Amino acid sequence: MALTLKTGETAGISFVKVLGEVDVSCADELRTCISRVMEHEGKGILIDVADMPYIDSTGIGVLVGAAHAAAEQGITFSVAHPQRNVARVLELLGVQGDLGIVND
Repeated sequence: MALTLKTGETAGISFVKVLGEVDVSCADELRTCISRVMEHEGKGILIDVADMPYIDSTGIGVLVGAAHAAAEQGITFSVAHPQRNVARVLELLGVQGDLGIVND
């Protein structure tokens, strides 16, 4: 499944909507997109992964790295709506706290 990234902003919160799988072959594309969004320095960044059925360790590293970079810049960072299998992997790796998981 090809990766599609959509970006925008709502009420000062920048968002990236991830559609498709994130693995080593496209992790740089996600990293670049998040970096561009972070340049706008809004109140926060939301990564919506509701339509991301799979993420490998490289992709998780991109998200964790972005979360740490956002924290250094004083920007809130959250990952929203992970599918059950993705949420389980994040939980097993113990990174859900770093990623500010939102399920509402």
